[in-house]
Amino acid sequence: MLRKGPSPATTRSRPEDERGFKLALPMTVQGRDPAGRDFEEETVLDYMSHSHASFILKNVVIRESQLKLIIGLPPKLSEDRDLKLIIRGRVAFLERRREGEASQRISLALESRYVIKPEAQTGISSAKDPSGS
Repeated sequence: MLRKGPSPATTRSRPEDERGFKLALPMTVQGRDPAGRDFEEETVLDYMSHSHASFILKNVVIRESQLKLIIGLPPKLSEDRDLKLIIRGRVAFLERRREGEASQRISLALESRYVIKPEAQTGISSAKDPSGS
C-alpha cells in the first residue's frame, strides 16, 4: 500500500520522519540550563527539516527549553562566504542520557524566523541575542 507521507501523529511524535536532510554541520548552541545558567556549546547538527533539528548536547536541558542555533553554512550554499544560519527553537524531545554517557540527543522544534549573517556579525560568546530579536 502506498503512503503519501507520514501521518500527523507520526510527525508529531517522531520529527525524524519528516523530509529533511542528514547533515554534519558545525554549530554553536546557546541556551540556559535548568538552574538558569547561560551556556554556549560547540556541537554538530545531525538532521534538519523545515520544522525540526536534531543534535547531541552535553549541557543539560529540559523539554520546552528555548535554544538558539548558530549553524555554519557550507561554502556551496554560502557562495564561498563565511555565513551562519541563526535560528531559535524549543526542545520538543530529548533522548535521556544513559548511565555513563555525558550527552543527550535533542530534537528542537524550530521557529519559522531565521537570520543569515556573516560570522563576524554573529556575536558568538559576546552577545546574548545576535539576531536582534
